Amino acid sequence: MGDKDKLKTGVWPTVKPFINGGASGMLATCVIQPIDMIKVRIQLGQGSAGQVARAMIKEEGFGSLYKGLSAGLLRQATYTTARLGSFRILTNKAIAANDGKPLPLYQKALCGLTAGAIGASVGSPADLALIRMQADATLPLAQRRHYTNAFHALGRIVADEGVLALWKGAGPTVVRAMALNMGMLASYDQSVEFFKDSLGCGEATTILGASTVSGFFAAACSLPFDYVKTQIQKMQPDAEGKYPYTGSFDCAMKTLKTGGPLKFYTGFPVYCVRIAPHVMMTWIFLNQIQKLEAKVGL
Repeated sequence: MGDKDKLKTGVWPTVKPFINGGASGMLATCVIQPIDMIKVRIQLGQGSAGQVARAMIKEEGFGSLYKGLSAGLLRQATYTTARLGSFRILTNKAIAANDGKPLPLYQKALCGLTAGAIGASVGSPADLALIRMQADATLPLAQRRHYTNAFHALGRIVADEGVLALWKGAGPTVVRAMALNMGMLASYDQSVEFFKDSLGCGEATTILGASTVSGFFAAACSLPFDYVKTQIQKMQPDAEGKYPYTGSFDCAMKTLKTGGPLKFYTGFPVYCVRIAPHVMMTWIFLNQIQKLEAKVGL
């Protein structure tokens, strides 16, 4: 009994949201990695979801769908650990300051924005490694980097381009994460209150319904920023050493000029199918982890 009391009053309550968030994100990534891989290839202009999937399996084998999994897991271990953990810490403090009353939506959104910025800053190196590993096979043979895993990619980036290169594209990554987490985190907490308190739904229906709403808003809010981030992170210099974009704003303006606003939503159905299930599974896994911890007294 004494050990359980120590867990409730010691370091565990502080680190628990971070551990739970990272674990739930990593479990979700193991399931969703093939869809994420297809999404990146679509954004790089290789065709529709069906065309990309068939070409990858035919030309590179089924294992190509899981290329970059180590980077994806590392990203979740950093990014999702930081964002979900910090979001719960921030909302708990805000609720305490609000005399225990539920937070209004705008405060939840602010907590989500802040948590997204924190998570993206921590997870940006792993995100860069993931994008490069997924895009490598689309490059001409002479330009391929041939990273074998996430840690090899990070080591090569540091050796070839310097430590600061690990945060290349960090600006759009942070902005995307802020948009995604504002949509994902705020809408989830708000939806839980709606399904549970207003509609009187049970636990399973509440989690499933809130997760679905959360996934949709996460995708809708973040895809334009994800598109720009992907273009920045995968760009290569031309024969004169010039990059196609000088930065995320330049990329956004050139994309808007050449393709119009809908260009930012290239691959939206697949992106939504990728983001929404990952968000849903993250929340579902998180709920199951919390139930397991409660059962064993953690």
